Amino acid sequence: MALRRARENDRRGQKSALLVVGLANPGTEYEGSRHNVGGDAVRLVVARRGAKFSHERRQRAESVTLSTPRGAVTFAIPTTFMNESGAAIAPLLRRTSIDDLSELVVVHDELDLEPGRLQLRLGGGLAGHNGLRSIASTLGTQEFARLRIGIGKPPSKEQGADYVLRRSTGKQREVREAEVARAADAIETLVERGFDDAQQRVNGS
Repeated sequence: MALRRARENDRRGQKSALLVVGLANPGTEYEGSRHNVGGDAVRLVVARRGAKFSHERRQRAESVTLSTPRGAVTFAIPTTFMNESGAAIAPLLRRTSIDDLSELVVVHDELDLEPGRLQLRLGGGLAGHNGLRSIASTLGTQEFARLRIGIGKPPSKEQGADYVLRRSTGKQREVREAEVARAADAIETLVERGFDDAQQRVNGS
């Protein structure tokens, strides 16, 4: 789906083949939480490639653009809080000159998938995720690509915030780190093989 812009001359950056955005809350108090698995997966992919993020304040995100066999790919993590993630998307899209929202992939935690399960999809509902809601509001559509990382549901609704925001420890930390690594592998597959091939491989595993 093409993103309609008010002004075509808003395109200021070199074209990227893909923009991969990992969602996370900033600050040390949220490090290692279930809610940050999306950002951590993107950060791991960049680290594997020996690269580092840079931060331009006006973009409200850390980002880096890397060369791949399929062209330039930009990886980014908003520096906003989760419920303001959309504020980083418009500047990133301008920088990467992306019109087609199938070329925007948002990596995020998903309560409706059991831990360890991944799903790559284009469009879909928001499932109460504040980061997705913010992005959809900014774009005016929900038809962007997502890599959903299953974290499972909390024991009760009352424990929801604590479940997603608390830092994982012990066995839970090991499970979380394995989930982040698998999600990073899925991102690598997406970058190397394209959406359709990656979707079959990720969703079928």
